[in-house]
Amino acid sequence: MSSIPVPSIELTTRNAATGNTSLEPLLTWLTLMFAQLERTFSKVPGSAVIARYVRSSHQNDPGRTVLELILIAFAVRTLLQSRSRDKSEGKLIKFSEKEIDELVEEWTPEPLCAPLTEWEQRDLTSVPVIAGPNGPKPKILSTGKAAVNLASYNFAGLAGNEHIKERAIETLRKYGLGSCGPPGFYGTVDVHLELERDIADFLGTESAILYSQGFITISSVIPAFCKRGDVIVADRAVNFAIQKGIQISRSTVRWYDHNDLKSLEDVLVSVEKDRRKRGAPVTRRFIITEGIFERDGEIVDLPKLIELKHKYKYRLILDESISFGSVGRTGRGLTELYNVPASQVDMLIGSVANGLCSAGGFCTGSTIVTEHQRINGTSFVFSASMPPLLAVAGSEGISYLRNTPSALTTLQENVRAVRAVLEKTEGIAVVGHRASPIVHFHLKTPSSANGSAYGTATSPTTVMPPPTGPPFDCEAEEKILQDIVDDALANGVFITRAKRLRGQEMVETRPTVRIAVTAALTKKEIEKAAGVVKASVVKVLGKRKL
Repeated sequence: MSSIPVPSIELTTRNAATGNTSLEPLLTWLTLMFAQLERTFSKVPGSAVIARYVRSSHQNDPGRTVLELILIAFAVRTLLQSRSRDKSEGKLIKFSEKEIDELVEEWTPEPLCAPLTEWEQRDLTSVPVIAGPNGPKPKILSTGKAAVNLASYNFAGLAGNEHIKERAIETLRKYGLGSCGPPGFYGTVDVHLELERDIADFLGTESAILYSQGFITISSVIPAFCKRGDVIVADRAVNFAIQKGIQISRSTVRWYDHNDLKSLEDVLVSVEKDRRKRGAPVTRRFIITEGIFERDGEIVDLPKLIELKHKYKYRLILDESISFGSVGRTGRGLTELYNVPASQVDMLIGSVANGLCSAGGFCTGSTIVTEHQRINGTSFVFSASMPPLLAVAGSEGISYLRNTPSALTTLQENVRAVRAVLEKTEGIAVVGHRASPIVHFHLKTPSSANGSAYGTATSPTTVMPPPTGPPFDCEAEEKILQDIVDDALANGVFITRAKRLRGQEMVETRPTVRIAVTAALTKKEIEKAAGVVKASVVKVLGKRKL
């Protein structure tokens, strides 16, 4: 039977006792230090809250405490680390003053952007400069002569209105140019609120919210409501501002064929089928389109659109930047044209710049919709409010539309007069709805004899429509159309090509000439101007045939 090594155990116990005795002063000192730190910390205001937070945090998630300690240590290290120390000291090449001067002389800076091509330079120099105020017959600086203006959005003839001008001057003297502050801080004054009330009352909605720029209105409204995971169903031909808003929203996007509500319904059905197949929950869903399409002047069938919206339970975001102030008996837009209550549209966006010849834009709808944007609409929150004089000009423009419905009647007569002349012109195809105040035409080819430059697409997941005919040469057609524009201007009629951001827009559309009809001209003047445009088309296309 083996013996137990008792002496070895006694020796080990004696050594441990000796070690504990030697560490006792250190442990006592640490205890005193921690007690002193605890007393000092307890004297700091708010220390009890911090201690309670740390205690509960560690109890619920010890791993979080470790992570926070690591982050605190990293922050302390970063603060204590010297940032002025030059680690490359001693490795730099020393140059003399002469060598530095030589290097500077030899250096050639890189251009910030590529140099303009010959066509881009010509396109830039062809933009006419107006001397004096804009209006139906502005003075062109290069010629010193007045030209009939069919390029600016002056649908109801408000540009140059003397009464509006006088009211704007009175407001400028009272308020100055503006505070340059955001609306939610110190940028809003009483005239801004008056314009919002005027817009809501004019359209028959609960409330309206005012934006300082037209472009940023729709591109801010969309991401204010549409978020990641939501579904957007949009027309393939929406304008660039809507495209930017959709991109910012990061929502799931499905596209339907341009102004084809049968295609829209097919997409709505496919979205619901896909959701049920995946067993996904119902998310917020939106239909986004324009009232009058900026690209080609087509008009959406609003009653049918409202029917589909209710049937499939979608919210409707309708951009009436062109139709507000230009269609309907008193310029109230598509809701008046189709006799549809504006309350049926969840978010109705309009342009104070286009429709009322002032500046900015608006969104109107329920009070919940507008108040939500005051804290979630980035362009409203972070942009300076519009100058008060422009808000007063907008309110006066609404008053003019209320009291002068004959302006809209004259506008429609002029639209019909322009289309009657251009539709008889060989070599071009006039596109768009017959009531649209913007008239587009492009060069006629066998594939475009019936109008629209947009094809019929089948896949809702892509914005690009498949080609429906032979491809067109974009740059070549733009040059021909610019020749038509230049010739018309030389003969006293100011028109413009529809400018596109080539390479940035989702769909490359066919080049067109855009004519903005106005009620500020008589029918005789508008017919004469349309005749000049027709003559320019015949002249330019005739030279190409020779």
